[in-house]
Amino acid sequence: MFDLQSSNAQLSAKVLELAKAKQLSIGTAESCTGGLIGKYFTDVPGSSQVFYGGIIAYSNTIKTGVLNVDRTLIFERGAVSSAVAKSMAVNTRQILQTDLAISVTGIAGPTGGSPQKPVGLVYIGFAKPDGDTIVKEFEFGPLGRVAIREKSANEALKILNFYLI
Repeated sequence: MFDLQSSNAQLSAKVLELAKAKQLSIGTAESCTGGLIGKYFTDVPGSSQVFYGGIIAYSNTIKTGVLNVDRTLIFERGAVSSAVAKSMAVNTRQILQTDLAISVTGIAGPTGGSPQKPVGLVYIGFAKPDGDTIVKEFEFGPLGRVAIREKSANEALKILNFYLI
């Protein structure tokens, strides 16, 4: 059976190694993953050479007050949206003064979903050194809270890995 936690641990070590070789720093802004990506990074000895830190922005108050996400954006698009994921990534890169920033916002469940935004909907934002930002949308379905969080972390790590290879 495939062990996603083990895969995430291995992938985070690879991402850190690649970033170190390219002398690029990484920061995170995590909502539904609650710091899981940062945990994977900090499980690796020496990660502080590359991973500068993360902001767990679980509430909208932290998204707006710490990450400087525009309140109107959250009101109009919702905290779980492509626009908010993009803003989280861009602002994290500036706040933490990193080369790269990854953000995650989504609905891990088991409650909180709607027909428009079901449980398992996740947006991952990625801010690059050149100022370009991409956002990817994932619909993991109602797999359960732990699985959605692990899959979200995995996809974020894969985005970083793909960029760095």
